[in-house]
Amino acid sequence: MKKIRILIADDHPIVREGLATILGLQEDMQVVGEARDGEEACQLYDQLSPDILLLDLRMPKKDGLQVVTELMSRTPRPRIIVLTTSEKSEDLRRSLTAGVKGYLVKGAEPRQLWDTIREVFAGKSSLPHDVAAKLADSMAHAQLSRRELQVLEQMAVGRSNKEIGQILYLSEYTVKSHVKAILKKLEAVGRTEAIAIACERGLVKLD
Repeated sequence: MKKIRILIADDHPIVREGLATILGLQEDMQVVGEARDGEEACQLYDQLSPDILLLDLRMPKKDGLQVVTELMSRTPRPRIIVLTTSEKSEDLRRSLTAGVKGYLVKGAEPRQLWDTIREVFAGKSSLPHDVAAKLADSMAHAQLSRRELQVLEQMAVGRSNKEIGQILYLSEYTVKSHVKAILKKLEAVGRTEAIAIACERGLVKLD
């Protein structure tokens, strides 16, 4: 029986150990490496050429999306499954857009993890029903442009239109136009509500 060779990338030792134990229960699965951060995940992927990369989104040095973006330049394209605590629709949408084939929230049952790995290994995409529903809901929302996201990030830290313009090299009038578009797309009545909606969806992250 050909074993599915799996690389685990997560910055928590207990999570890595737990995943290795769960995967070791299956005769057709073999953990070939464990990465503690995004940089090591890329290095080990190139060294080990695993069949599946099981990847957390929140990691030091390089986050999960940076890892996905970097590895998607490889040939053949990697088969990546995100396993994360994030249920934010924007994290899900960005992951799938970047090329991820499976997305699971930590706390998923072992059977769900095993099934997802086998489906992705077979060349399919795999999303649990609740995750697929969240993706559909995300796609129903108007998407913000790259510039609008930049303006939104500055709004979230409390900067005025004038300050945003100085930072992004835009006129105050242009910033006002972007803010107006952001409020309309997020269906928000003001900046405070727009920021709250953006945080909930994962469009911006406040420390």
